[in-house]
Amino acid sequence: MSKTAAVVLAFLSFMLFATRSRAQLLPSGNVYVGIAYGDNVDVINRYTFRGWNASFEDFPFTRHPHLGVVLDGSGFYRLGVQQYNLLLGPRLSFNYGKWRPFVHIMVGVQRATSDQMTHYPLAEDAGGGVDRKFQFLFMKHFSWRLQFDYTRTHLLSATQNDVRGSTGLVWRF
Repeated sequence: MSKTAAVVLAFLSFMLFATRSRAQLLPSGNVYVGIAYGDNVDVINRYTFRGWNASFEDFPFTRHPHLGVVLDGSGFYRLGVQQYNLLLGPRLSFNYGKWRPFVHIMVGVQRATSDQMTHYPLAEDAGGGVDRKFQFLFMKHFSWRLQFDYTRTHLLSATQNDVRGSTGLVWRF
């Protein structure tokens, strides 16, 4: 990725996550870190990957408390292949007692390295999941997440379809 593209992406991220302060930098949101499993299908090959997934979600719209903005990053690995995703988009979620189901649509960039060649295709992602809130005294701000995504990239004349599942810990603030 060029330096100019990195600066533009950073500037847009700061602008999207800017909120009015009311005694806190971020009034509400969550941070997620977990393990991930990916299944990748390109034109003729099918690969499985293991890796990590992390995201930051902010709820900047006071009139729409169910609509958030999420920045999602992930890394997937197998012998000789590395794949990183950086995605940004809206997330819609609702609270039902201890459960919080959500859906999101994101776009961003993927960095795929294999055989000493690196490519940066545009990535489109649609997915969803559910958070289960913990009720323990010392863990009242934590949840457990189960998330599934479909990611599509197009490079040269080939389309790549990825399905990923991830699970991990969410800290809500």
